[in-house]
Amino acid sequence: MPVRVALLSMAHVHAPSYAHCLAGNSGAELSVIWDDDAARGSAAASTYGCEFAPDLSRALEKCDAVVIASENLRHGDLIEQAATSGKPILCEKPVAASAEEVNRIREVVNSTGVKFATAFPCPFSPNFARLKARLDAGEIGDLLAAQTTNRGTFPGGWFAQPELSGGGATIDHVVHVADLLRRLIGANPERVVTKGNNHMKGGIVEDCAMVLLEYPNNVFATLDASWSRPSSYKTWGDVTLTLTGTAGVLETSLFGQAIDLYVNGIGHGLSGYGSNLDAAMVQNFVDYVTGKAEPLSTLEDGLAASSVALAALQSLRAAEPVTA
Repeated sequence: MPVRVALLSMAHVHAPSYAHCLAGNSGAELSVIWDDDAARGSAAASTYGCEFAPDLSRALEKCDAVVIASENLRHGDLIEQAATSGKPILCEKPVAASAEEVNRIREVVNSTGVKFATAFPCPFSPNFARLKARLDAGEIGDLLAAQTTNRGTFPGGWFAQPELSGGGATIDHVVHVADLLRRLIGANPERVVTKGNNHMKGGIVEDCAMVLLEYPNNVFATLDASWSRPSSYKTWGDVTLTLTGTAGVLETSLFGQAIDLYVNGIGHGLSGYGSNLDAAMVQNFVDYVTGKAEPLSTLEDGLAASSVALAALQSLRAAEPVTA
């Protein structure tokens, strides 16, 4: 029997990808969509051929597991209700967008013992796996520094409303690379310094953020986590890593496997040929639910990355370094 999965909210820009991956997974069934925006949820349910449940308890009754793709600061409530119902959870990042939510989410997941995975697709990248293997094999000697990016276009909507998002580009984009660096370096940063502004869009949240992360053993990393790509840019963004060691340099682009595509009347775009990382992540979650695998990204992975993003945002707002 396929795992019946409820998609809780279509608010996040990644929600349609998750719905598509679930619909195409032979071991899963997108059984129901819940959304506090009934028009948005019912339209999505019609698109993907599943039930729309305006009542959350109804959605939880109709599923074996959930994928949470709501606004950031609604994660905690949805996690609590799903966990209390005993439903395994795959939660969009950042898992927690406030310091209070970090503790609350950890407590509710641990107390219920529910299975929990964080929606980090990047660790499933073959490019990242190869980069890590070469670093671990000592090909570039001892790691000294990393230059990284996770730039993107401005997503608009609730992402620019701090009461729903928790912040701007810092909250949205730091978590992915913070998680990858933790896997590469084997530690969390000890000190975080962020500079940024909102000059690109002129909103109330930062749209540009440059982050300095200082790790043990004098390793440091820089991260451009800005919404700096114009709306007409050929792709939504990028995740790149350049690692400098005592004996060489390693470079990778996690979403660089694409052909430039030019279409009359549409403009410049990309046609990707690389691995579908969301599909790999959804498969890992389905295997986790059925006891066939462990999650590649756990609750603690998600909360660790959230804590780095929150430290970066704190540094930006306080205009001073923060101990992570």
